[in-house]
Formats: sequence, C-alpha cells, structure tokens
Amino acid sequence: MDILLWILVFFSAYCTMEFMAWFTHKFVMHGFLWSLHKDHHHKNHESWFERNDVFFIFYAVVSITFVLLWKYNDLWVGLPIGIGIFAYGLSYFIVHDIFIHQRFKLFRNANNWYAKGIRRAHKIHHKHLGKKDGECFGMLFVPFKYFKSK
Repeated sequence: MDILLWILVFFSAYCTMEFMAWFTHKFVMHGFLWSLHKDHHHKNHESWFERNDVFFIFYAVVSITFVLLWKYNDLWVGLPIGIGIFAYGLSYFIVHDIFIHQRFKLFRNANNWYAKGIRRAHKIHHKHLGKKDGECFGMLFVPFKYFKSK
C-alpha cells in the first residue's frame, strides 16, 4: 500500500469530519435531536456528563467500525478513515470540551489568535439558548470574522 495514498485518505477523513461536525451540529443537534443537545446549551444539570455526549459516542462507534472493516474484511481504507475520524474526535474533544468548556481545567491561558477566534465563535454560538437562530456551527475551522481583533 502506498503510504502517500494512506496519508491522503487519513487527512481527507479528518477534514471531512469538520464538515460532518458542522452538518450534524446545525441540522441534527439543532434539529430533530435537540432533546439530546439542549443540555449542552442550558447547563441545567448536575452531572459532568451531558446527553449531548451521545454524539461523541456515535462518532466513536463509526470510527471503530471502519477499523474493524479494515481488520476483518481486509478493507485497506478502513484504517486511515477510522484513525482520521478518531484524530478529529480527539481534536474536537481537546478544543471543545477541554479548552472552550473547561471540562478539565487545562489550557486556561491559551491566548493566541487561533484560540481567541475559536473561543469567540463558540461564545457567539452559545449566546443563542434555543434550537433556532444559531450561528457558527463549526469547531476547528470557523469564519475568519471571529479571528479579527476587536
């Protein structure tokens, strides 16, 4: 197997997941599965876990499925796709859950232009407490307007 093709598939899967995160967030989480995502916006629960975490579990299962397709069905693209989805999930967890929402008290002092832009975009997203009228549904790649100095 050509390593360059493997790397291309990995990065394609990783980048596709940003679109999938945006699409799922906008049309599923703020759509017909708002009941699972609502507690993430309202924080009216005592538990560290949120119903919203179901989405993380869903994509973990998708990632594992691709790895299993590689292992048991000899589908070579299963491994780079599965690892690409996993890598995106890990990035998402670090940026969203650890850095932005501080579910673990790490990266509190990150203040570079990217960190400020991501934080600003997510803050704008969370100012809408309801299912409708949301904006900025992406996570790692957000519109450039959020990176401009104010």
